[in-house]
Amino acid sequence: MTEDDQQSRYGSGPRLSPALIATLVAIPVMVIVGFITFAALRPDPTTPIESYVSGEAAPAECAELIDAVPQTFDGFGDKQVAGTTVTWPSESDGDPVTLRCGISRPDELSPTSNLQVIHPVQWFITDTVEGSGQAYVCVDHRPYVAMWIPENAGNGPITDVSAVIDETLPRGPLDFG
Repeated sequence: MTEDDQQSRYGSGPRLSPALIATLVAIPVMVIVGFITFAALRPDPTTPIESYVSGEAAPAECAELIDAVPQTFDGFGDKQVAGTTVTWPSESDGDPVTLRCGISRPDELSPTSNLQVIHPVQWFITDTVEGSGQAYVCVDHRPYVAMWIPENAGNGPITDVSAVIDETLPRGPLDFG
């Protein structure tokens, strides 16, 4: 092969070194792997109720409710309070029972909504996560209270909290927007 044939076949410009080529391939691969790792490991909200909109200011009644809710539930640790959110961590590898006081009225609440009556409080199921649990909002007392009940919690936590809500928070009319 003549020099003219080589130049027409491979070009006459400078050649890229193998190290530069390896770097140009490795950097995009590392960026993609980094994004995949971040997406897989990023912390998601533990429960749906953490994303619910809260009222502008924490109502004074929330402090009374938070003081009155049980210290613990069967299978869950002692209550932990952060502002108007209370969690009872699971003693196993499950979600905590979580309560938020002072959230806004659920937009989905309508005259045809199914309500669950639990020891005499009316709850609206807002979210169900298959294999994980359900989120409820108390709709007949004010301020609105949301509760996340993990699948392994049973009925005890929501029954006990319903009794406390009925004793500490004022009743309010059902507001369908």
